[in-house]
Amino acid sequence: MNLLRALAAVSGMTLLSRILGFVRDFVIARTFGAGIATDAFFVAFKLPNLLRRMFAEGAFSQAFVPILGEYKNQRSPEDTRTLIDHVASLLAVALFTITALGVAAAPLLVWISAPGFSAEPDKFALTVTLTRITFPYIFFMSLVALAGGILNTWSRFALPAFTPVLLNLSFIAMALFAAPYFDPPVLALAWSVFIGGALQLAIQFPALRRIAMLPRPRLDWKAAWADPGVRRITRLMLPALVGVSVSQISLLINTMFASFLSTGSVSWLYYADRLMEFPSGLLGAALGTILLPSLSRCHAKQDLAEYSRLLDWGLRLTFLLAAPASLALALLAVPLIATLFHHGAFTAHDVQQTQSALVAYTVGLTGLILVKVLAPGFYARQNVRTPVKIALISLAATQAMNLAFIGWIAHAGLALSIGLAACLNAGLLYRGLRQAGIYTPQAGWPAFFIKLVAAMSVMGTVLWFAAGPTENWLNATLTARLTQLGGLIVAGASSYFATLWLLGFRLRDFTRRAAE
Repeated sequence: MNLLRALAAVSGMTLLSRILGFVRDFVIARTFGAGIATDAFFVAFKLPNLLRRMFAEGAFSQAFVPILGEYKNQRSPEDTRTLIDHVASLLAVALFTITALGVAAAPLLVWISAPGFSAEPDKFALTVTLTRITFPYIFFMSLVALAGGILNTWSRFALPAFTPVLLNLSFIAMALFAAPYFDPPVLALAWSVFIGGALQLAIQFPALRRIAMLPRPRLDWKAAWADPGVRRITRLMLPALVGVSVSQISLLINTMFASFLSTGSVSWLYYADRLMEFPSGLLGAALGTILLPSLSRCHAKQDLAEYSRLLDWGLRLTFLLAAPASLALALLAVPLIATLFHHGAFTAHDVQQTQSALVAYTVGLTGLILVKVLAPGFYARQNVRTPVKIALISLAATQAMNLAFIGWIAHAGLALSIGLAACLNAGLLYRGLRQAGIYTPQAGWPAFFIKLVAAMSVMGTVLWFAAGPTENWLNATLTARLTQLGGLIVAGASSYFATLWLLGFRLRDFTRRAAE
């Protein structure tokens, strides 16, 4: 399989999901604005969403996919099916228990994650109610991650990338049509999370059946725990849980800090994070998804040279696409926020406060995406200790910067600390790969960077002069904003890629086949 084509397919599905995600946020911002109800919902949704990223898409996927890839390449199909059955059965029981405990302990979880809410009893009580409705999302999405890991190992990348679309459609439908029937209306958003999670799980079953890998429930727990593959996955998961979840822990701690700041701070950070996640998911998550199975196969075959070339390919694509995306997000912060969110209850003040958070986030966007490429370089080799140590250093640095920045630039300081810590994380991961001899840069990096900087300079100049003053965006109609924003995006992208082409970049230079 052509990895560039696979990346385009995954990114295309992710793009559809992100576009619908912005429609979702547009609807939520227009309906609910940025206030008590949205602060309560975003805290409630952050808890199961954080666990989903930490456990399902983080520790579990990083531990499961390399072992599954090894079984697929070196064991019989029946051994592989047995491993999947055992993992699925144990995972379902563990998730049901975690979900039940989370629902019961919702008041404690809210108090821990947003202690500032305890000073406002109504806000605290609403957040608890929303948490209890949204918490089963972790059950659904962890099983979705299991299905996605299986499908990605079989090079079926499109469906797992499409799956988040269903959550966004659930949000949009519930916010537009069901909110008036709930008291308070924000309860509709919580139920949309529950419904969206169930839909995402249901859509996996036909695809798994087509590759004959639909898990079969097994009630023989002793046999499941005795499976050596299950034991290896469990051993890898525990340290990986720390290593891949640092950014999520940082976001949770940031929410705790933000809960003590002015009302709206949680929501401003949320909307800024949503914009930052667009390029992060479009490129970082997509690259990590397609690289991990290929890297795992290279490791199983002991092909270190191809392993290094795959990492080099991922790093070049990251700089080629993430660096200009960071610059564009910073320069187009107001146009993007005003176009997407400045409607109804979302005021000009909310636009300005969200802008400051987004600009701070863009400082570390490239670092965040680099982590998604560099970390699989360790996990595919079933090495979790090194990323864990680096992650803990990054977490400590994040909190030190939080304390330094929050009194200076309030909620924007929380965003800046995450971005800078991500750059530190990426730098330490890169150094670790080089020192271990796992990655050796291919020829041509200095010239690559010079051409990249030149193209970004041209794009930045075009966007700076074309964007215009903030007041124009705040006062323009939605149609005018959409038209001008579309023109800005086309002008920026055209100037960037045209400059790269003139400097000698060609699409065929980035074509690479997956490891077989």
